[in-house]
Amino acid sequence: MIPNKYQHIVFAFFMALLMSCLMSLVISLFNVGLVANILQIWLKAWLFAFVVAFPAVMLVAPVVRRLVNKVVKAR
Repeated sequence: MIPNKYQHIVFAFFMALLMSCLMSLVISLFNVGLVANILQIWLKAWLFAFVVAFPAVMLVAPVVRRLVNKVVKAR
């Protein structure tokens, strides 16, 4: 198992992986439709999207956490 001190990196990895997967599929389908080579188009888009998404999540997550802490009522 991965040590807890790397939780933010593991979180960012899986968040970027899943969101880039979903969004690249939706955008690929929207742009080209359900064509014969959609799998190839989507996988190429997903790879590019993940390369952008992972560092983006690493940079944006702390800001999002601070915003959430401001708008969510403490117990």
